Amino acid sequence: MKKVFLFIIAVFIIGCSSGEIGMDAGLSRISSESIFENIKFLASDSLKGRNTPSPELDVAGEFIAQRFKQYGLKPVNGSYFQKVEFVKVDLGDENHLVLSRNGESINFEIGVDFIPYNFGEGEVEGEIVFAGYGITAKEYGYDDYEDIDVKGKIVVVLRDEPQENDSASIFNGIRPTRYSFPRYKVQNAFEHGAIGIIILPDPLNHLILKPRGYAWPKIFKNLPRASLPIQLAYMQRGLIPAVEAGEKFIKEVFGGVQVLKDIQKAIDESLKPRSFKIENVKIKIKVSFVKENVYANNVVGFIEGTDKKLKDEIIVVGAHYDHVGYFSPSTIGSSETDSIYNGADDNASGTVGMMEVAKAFGLSKSKPKRSILFIAFCGEEKGLLGSRYYVDNPIFPIEKTVAMVNLDMIGRNSIDSLILIGWSYSEDMKRLAEEENKAIGFKFSYDGEKDFPRSDQASFARKGVPVIFFHSGEHEDYHKVGDEVDKINFSKIEKVAKLCYRVVYRLANSEIRPKLNEGKVAD
Repeated sequence: MKKVFLFIIAVFIIGCSSGEIGMDAGLSRISSESIFENIKFLASDSLKGRNTPSPELDVAGEFIAQRFKQYGLKPVNGSYFQKVEFVKVDLGDENHLVLSRNGESINFEIGVDFIPYNFGEGEVEGEIVFAGYGITAKEYGYDDYEDIDVKGKIVVVLRDEPQENDSASIFNGIRPTRYSFPRYKVQNAFEHGAIGIIILPDPLNHLILKPRGYAWPKIFKNLPRASLPIQLAYMQRGLIPAVEAGEKFIKEVFGGVQVLKDIQKAIDESLKPRSFKIENVKIKIKVSFVKENVYANNVVGFIEGTDKKLKDEIIVVGAHYDHVGYFSPSTIGSSETDSIYNGADDNASGTVGMMEVAKAFGLSKSKPKRSILFIAFCGEEKGLLGSRYYVDNPIFPIEKTVAMVNLDMIGRNSIDSLILIGWSYSEDMKRLAEEENKAIGFKFSYDGEKDFPRSDQASFARKGVPVIFFHSGEHEDYHKVGDEVDKINFSKIEKVAKLCYRVVYRLANSEIRPKLNEGKVAD
């Protein structure tokens, strides 16, 4: 028995030592010198802010693909690129909102009384139904469409969500959930059979009742055409015309702002629907677009696993490589001499951190048990579009995706601080990050969960994949031309990359799969 016991201990020690040796070999390849060389290119003026889509983003993608190849990562299906099709949308010439009542027609002025959204297009006419906030949230026991038929009708709904400023709100306190997003309200109206939707600013919480809609350059003349929205091509199908209307429309339909305010207050206090058909009123909406198909790429590199049972399972390590482009100072009356949003921290820093982790695995002689897919996402700044495309069109089955680790803005603020985001979704991922951080020494902050929906790991969490997101926090240069390479802490990126490597190494070599916390659903 004593010999058997000593043998087991010896095997355990040897196993741990070989694991540590393999991990150390990879860690030694991560360096601030190569981080500097890579970020210097990605955040250079020549790439003009890496807008999605743009020729400069394509150049950045080619650079990342070449590095993947240099680091020993394999292409997938013969390519380092996953092509993403977008539709660029501009506002057309014919857009109107007309109310008809008792033989009288009232025309509302575009840009003043209403502004179209960038969702569906077409011309619709019909009766109207007020449908509260336009929300169906079964997990909160709330449904504005309960006991109201909107098929073939145009719905009118409030912006935001109930109890917006109440920290005790069932809708996650004062943190907005996905139910407050216009796209959700449009999709929900469509799924209930509505043919059009009008969104209103809510008067209970907001004094200014001007319509927002989308900030179209044709309406807001100081905006460059580069600000035109893009959408994933496959998500354009089936959406209904949507506009946001302001105070004049509220007064014409409800008889006064106070009437709508009282209705909204009743909804917020009771959390019960106050939906009803608005009698003797018809609405005509026309929304027209000019569309152009455009393309960009997610960049992918693959490390194949070695274990017969585990190699078909995937760990995803991701970072978005796009930023927000540049502006022409003359078009907006600016005297700025620097017009390029280089995005050194957002997110060239996360991209080069991800590339260092890829290098550490790719150039190591020993390969992990599970496979690892490294992805540089396009379109994050346009609404997580690259990662959304991937999870809806995965290269490897989502059900085989064990975990996702995201790096976004990891190069600024104190070298010893790091924000851990996503920890509330998976105790396993939180514990793993904390355990591996003991060797790195960051002081973790846990107050970033409000930012969870803002980066690419959220797309994976919505599909039930456990995630963790490393983030060094915002700063005064966020989405400004001052986000330059000379303000980046390369040693901090190195530390984050080493932490990421350690976490991914553990995930890729453990037979245990991390789990989502029970009942946790990503918004």
